[in-house]
Amino acid sequence: MRVRGGHEIDRRTPIRFTFDGRVIEGFQGDTVASALMAAGVRLVGRSFKYHRPRGLVTAGSDEPNALVTTGQGAEQRPNTRATMQEIWPGLEVQSQNRWPSLSIDAMAVNDLVSPFLGAGFYYKTFMWPRSFWEKVYEPAIRRAAGLGALSGDSAADRSERAFAHCDLLVIGAGPTGLMAALTAARAGADVILADENTRPGGRLLSERIEVGDEPGAEWAARAAAELAAMPNVRILSRTTVTGAYDGGTFGALERVALHAAPGAAPPECFWRIAARRAVLAAGALERSIAFPSNDRPGILMAGAARSYLHRWGVTPGKRVAIFGNNSDIYRTAKDLSAAGVEIAFVADTRPGESGKGDWPVFQDARVVATRGRRGLSGIKLDHSGGTAQLRADALLVAGGWNPAVHLTCHMNGRPVWDEAIAAFVPAPGAVPGLIAAGAAAGRFSTAACLADGVRAAGEALEELGYSLRGRPDLPEAEDAPYDITPLWTVKAPGRAWLDLQNDVTTKDVRQAAQENMTSVEHMKRYTTQGMATDQGKGSNVQALAVLADATGRGIAATGTTTFRPPYVPVPIGAMGAGARGEGFAPRRLSPTHAACVARGAPMIEAGLWMRPSYFPRDGERDWRESCDREVGHVRHAAGVADVSTLGKIDVQGPDAGRFLDFVYANGMSGLAPGRVRYGLMLREDGHVMDDGTAARLGDAHFLVSTTTAAAAQVMAHMEFVQQAYLPDLDVAFSSVTDAWAQFAVAGPRARDLLDRVLDRPVSWDGWPFMSCGDVSVGGVPGRLFRISFSGELGYEIAVPARYGGALFEALVARAEDMGGGAYGMEAMNVLRLEKGFLTHAEMHGRVTAFDIGLQGMLSAKKDFIGKGAAARPGLLDATRERLVGLRAVEPEDRIVAGAHLFGETGSEGYVTSAGFSPTLGGFIGLGFLRNGPERYGERLILKDRLRRIEAKVDVVAPGPFDPEGGRMRG
Repeated sequence: MRVRGGHEIDRRTPIRFTFDGRVIEGFQGDTVASALMAAGVRLVGRSFKYHRPRGLVTAGSDEPNALVTTGQGAEQRPNTRATMQEIWPGLEVQSQNRWPSLSIDAMAVNDLVSPFLGAGFYYKTFMWPRSFWEKVYEPAIRRAAGLGALSGDSAADRSERAFAHCDLLVIGAGPTGLMAALTAARAGADVILADENTRPGGRLLSERIEVGDEPGAEWAARAAAELAAMPNVRILSRTTVTGAYDGGTFGALERVALHAAPGAAPPECFWRIAARRAVLAAGALERSIAFPSNDRPGILMAGAARSYLHRWGVTPGKRVAIFGNNSDIYRTAKDLSAAGVEIAFVADTRPGESGKGDWPVFQDARVVATRGRRGLSGIKLDHSGGTAQLRADALLVAGGWNPAVHLTCHMNGRPVWDEAIAAFVPAPGAVPGLIAAGAAAGRFSTAACLADGVRAAGEALEELGYSLRGRPDLPEAEDAPYDITPLWTVKAPGRAWLDLQNDVTTKDVRQAAQENMTSVEHMKRYTTQGMATDQGKGSNVQALAVLADATGRGIAATGTTTFRPPYVPVPIGAMGAGARGEGFAPRRLSPTHAACVARGAPMIEAGLWMRPSYFPRDGERDWRESCDREVGHVRHAAGVADVSTLGKIDVQGPDAGRFLDFVYANGMSGLAPGRVRYGLMLREDGHVMDDGTAARLGDAHFLVSTTTAAAAQVMAHMEFVQQAYLPDLDVAFSSVTDAWAQFAVAGPRARDLLDRVLDRPVSWDGWPFMSCGDVSVGGVPGRLFRISFSGELGYEIAVPARYGGALFEALVARAEDMGGGAYGMEAMNVLRLEKGFLTHAEMHGRVTAFDIGLQGMLSAKKDFIGKGAAARPGLLDATRERLVGLRAVEPEDRIVAGAHLFGETGSEGYVTSAGFSPTLGGFIGLGFLRNGPERYGERLILKDRLRRIEAKVDVVAPGPFDPEGGRMRG
């Protein structure tokens, strides 16, 4: 089926690959689809429901039929579109959804019972008998579900992700996109030009069109070369923009090395592109006409046939028929005839229309039947002169073009119906900052596309403040009007197919309307129309027309289904590239990491951070001795701990106080500048989400601290509250966790230690408990907070992160001179247990403020997140498991986290945190116990059956050390 031409292929470089074990020969630049077509292979797959034979329909990413599996083992990739997969030596390709073979598929028996498997079959059949669902229906459906299959081998994590920023993102590199990119680039804007094909050009590569005085493909190559030479332009070929998101962010999938054997290069890259403005120049997608038996291999789109002809030098048949409702049928006939292909006939659905050519032309014609099981062999035609039985081995259908509006709908935009072109076009402003142009906006002539590219780029540049210098001249190009008389279906006996992959017919859509599924969304789900892997790109508008006819509403009133990202399927391995091991949960290192490791500290995970467990010294036999010593540093001298990993969120704006009032359960707007307040956050369901502090650094400036593990959760929560509940407040916030290194300095000699590092003496009497202010360390501006998580006189000093390592070394060295030193997570845990302070071991997601004894913090004077839910009677029941302290009765007894507390009625609570207190001389802990605070003084049995631990414990108030807080506040 090779003919002359084909500028995509290099005939000097033959390539062999296999399809279902058969060796296929092609050339460098061929896709699997073009090579199979050249080899005369028409049967490429089976439909999902009835397993009907399927052939190629399109030449691009909208292909519904030709889904194949490539590779073996860990490199196996199912559901690959043959139209997009380039061939390489040794490529192994397998057809899908068939058994035992593609030509003989046992599941084709489904087609014989198709009258019983129409629209709504699942809903009606699997409801009864009810007991059959789990044991019969669901297992059978699961076995039948799916198209391609994974090998089961663990795939290498070789894809990658990338981030890019630009002034203008141009989506599509056809004539519109090239002109838009040239206009913006010459004006000095940073441009990204993304196109899913191997090289720029779009439809210019698929047509015999001249631009200026040269072939369109050559003009496109010259324009692309100019762009590639510009330092402010990035061209992303083989890249499909898959989704439009908030803030000018776009997702894009680049096929980096799928056109070659697996090697060092990543197969795919998923881009996140932040664009100040974007131009949608994605072109249009050709649609078919639904007529009886329109799904046979050998029936494909006329525009696709021209692509195969001009790009790869192949034709779908030796004797080709053409059927359509617009002038593309004559363009197709001329191009194929010029390549030496026999034109069996041209069937024009329009009365009185006629195109010149050396072939039979039938006006007012309809294809009413076709012949051939595994490939088209004959066509029955009704026309103005009667009926004809004609022979052809390929039928090319031109039903019109649908602008590729999908990206404009990804933020709930709805396209609008344009009667002049019988298609939906993008609604203006559907995606902020995105301008549709060219064929994507319903302008189909080449001249109109070129001009519209300049227009769209000019609008974007004006909004960005660029002056339009070096505007490219518009070359001459064809400007023929788009002449179409819509025909959606042919009324004749037999099944007329819409969604070829899911086997949806026009009858199914009409049946959905008869059964009151008149909403387009209901019809979609009832029939599965548009729910295949192509998302109905070539069939949705036809189905809407059928539904509109069945309901009498018209297409505009019927509307479209919701187009959602991604525009093309994105492998999870590409979208989550690098998200394995530390890529999934990155190891975050604090500014003191190297210093802690140098001191021999074992580093442990806390949230996503690595923090020191303890700091061993010579002669210490185990971690307990180190931990006990470090607790003593804080209780008797001065200890230093790195608390840089605590979440820090900078909140600014005139309404910052009001915003924090709504986020926190207690009030924050009344906090005076220079003061700090402990705060409690609830979730919407009334349960505790996090605690922390809010420091007021200025009238409109707060710094919020969170626990290490909940920093991201709190940030996301605040963003949600602002967007969903308080969008009118003048407030902005940003995470500054990584920007500041912060150290706790705690103990009786904490002030002496700070005096040795601060540039200027501090009047400690004027620095009361829960205050904050600016300080200077070695000429570096910093902040000092008087807060304590140890129960001792304590401060936290913060400096920009790059100075954190040096400050830590200075603080620890001076602390050691005083008989103190650094302390790690183990000592920090013991210190907070001695004071009864909480962490997420206690705030584990199932507790309320009432459960942890902080119900007094729930303000009655204002509203806040979770207020109503927290007041539900069930969450205030005194018999709930509530916070208590625990002390071991015998010195040798251990308290361990996770153990259960047994009383007279059995298990009545559990332990959340525990540790040995050198200060109190025994094990202590925190836990939750039914009627907890009412049971102080009781003695219970602690049991951990997994570790075979049993001990007697006394129930006490949390925080047995210095319960009055004199040491902390003194």
